[in-house]
Amino acid sequence: MVFALGPRARAQNYRLEAFDSIGSTNAEALERARAGERGPLWLVTDQQTAGRGRRQRAWISPRGNLAATIVETIDVQPPVAATLGFAAGLALEAALQAISLEYRMRSGGTANSTFLLKWPNDVLASGEKLSGILLEAETIGGNLAVAVGMGTNVVSAPEGTPYPATSLAALGITAGAEDLFMALSDSWVEYRGVWENGKGFPDIRRLWLERAAGLGEPVSVQSGGASVEGIFETIDDTGCLIIAGHDGKRTPIAAGDVHFGSAKSSGAA
Repeated sequence: MVFALGPRARAQNYRLEAFDSIGSTNAEALERARAGERGPLWLVTDQQTAGRGRRQRAWISPRGNLAATIVETIDVQPPVAATLGFAAGLALEAALQAISLEYRMRSGGTANSTFLLKWPNDVLASGEKLSGILLEAETIGGNLAVAVGMGTNVVSAPEGTPYPATSLAALGITAGAEDLFMALSDSWVEYRGVWENGKGFPDIRRLWLERAAGLGEPVSVQSGGASVEGIFETIDDTGCLIIAGHDGKRTPIAAGDVHFGSAKSSGAA
């Protein structure tokens, strides 16, 4: 499989290193940052053997799926850097829309999935998890190195996961990991530019909310061993999920697992 940057990414002097197989693109990215890499550099593979998601959950990407990490050094504080994950979600959604449209135009296929963003770091298709994002940052030599890992189920999806998963192949989209990556490298340039080291987060927030799954609907969030239920009202200017409770109280959630519906109906525990 041959990975290549899209034309916009090449024009912006992004670099790329592809691997036949690797343990974790995020781990490799941070190791390179510690060794002096300043980016922007993409590390990409279609087989990841020791990947991880949030809270150190395993994210194994078998042959044919996409695991890609962009690493660079940025001059912002960690709370601001955390909002870059929302730009990543928008970039992934845009890339998925692009290859879905290309597939339909090329093949005359009828696959027409709706891609939505699930707080804080997933892309859903037909209500199931298609992609996940993991943002990690370290202060190295006085600079903040940020690694944004993005994984997508291209040819297969795991079974028995806490949240149902799907793949592009299951959706009837026969694009390969290299097709998705090329589109992603270009859409990243767009939304990284909108984000502009956090200055553009109000625009990112607005665009993200336009694509948000479950907005205005009941949700249950498992956070810090407790369950918070209410209506998914919005995200605030730091990226926190805002839940409007039945008592009128608005609760900000900085981290947690979202289940649509109430805890009872969603099966959250």
